[in-house]
Amino acid sequence: MSDSAHRVAGVRLGVAAAGISYADRDDLLVMELSQGAQCAAVFTRNAFCAAPVHLARQHLRQGSPRLLLINSGNANAGTGQQGMDDAVDCCRGLADLAACE
Repeated sequence: MSDSAHRVAGVRLGVAAAGISYADRDDLLVMELSQGAQCAAVFTRNAFCAAPVHLARQHLRQGSPRLLLINSGNANAGTGQQGMDDAVDCCRGLADLAACE
């Protein structure tokens, strides 16, 4: 990540080139929020939003998250149950790595 990015107290960022849309280009962001941080989100109002949007809404109803996983280049839309399963697997994998729920 660029050293010119503005730092925000209580937020840690990590980026990676996961090959989601382009090779050798950052397309994945993990944000870690400090304990007690509050989180709000604005989502699409599209009736056909992708599985990760549905899952993120559900997670935010449960409280403020500690981690946010954000990808670019692929909305994972129109994938049905497999898309939801994939989104859940990504969240579980990140939670396992970070040792949180």
